[in-house]
Amino acid sequence: MSRQANRGTESKKMSSELFTLTYGALVTQLCKDYENDEDVNKQLDKMGYNIGVRLIEDFLARSNVGRCHDFRETADVIAKVAFKMYLGITPSITNWSPAGDEFSLILENNPLVDFVELPDNHSSLIYSNLLCGVLRGALEMVQMAVEAKFVQDTLKGDSVTEIRMRFIRRIEDNLPAGEE
Repeated sequence: MSRQANRGTESKKMSSELFTLTYGALVTQLCKDYENDEDVNKQLDKMGYNIGVRLIEDFLARSNVGRCHDFRETADVIAKVAFKMYLGITPSITNWSPAGDEFSLILENNPLVDFVELPDNHSSLIYSNLLCGVLRGALEMVQMAVEAKFVQDTLKGDSVTEIRMRFIRRIEDNLPAGEE
């Protein structure tokens, strides 16, 4: 019985490591394909956005989470359900703005950066920028325009990785006249 449990744990660990290494290969290839880090950062964000647009359907189907009523509830679902479901981590939510339209996700352990060291010639690379795009894309599909950006990164010597999220506006459905 315990051998079966160990196999499941080993399988998840291998899948996690394979994902991390595959992501590393993707970033490496982007660094070779583009002239500068800013272009790589834009590509990672764009790729993440496209993933988020598609991932939200899977998330809603698998999580049974209902519609969030405010940005605080959205933050809780992102941190406690989505990150746990897809990356196996639960970031903490901190630094709420007084207006309640901005917060930070603190990742004590970012699984994307396992086995990674940034070369000196890529100091402006935002290695995990894919995550910001995923958050933007997924939330846009549930009618929330947000900005997501990295403000701290363990790869750059910070003690934690911090993603700053800012609510921009609720997106209204634009249906053609006569349709509801």
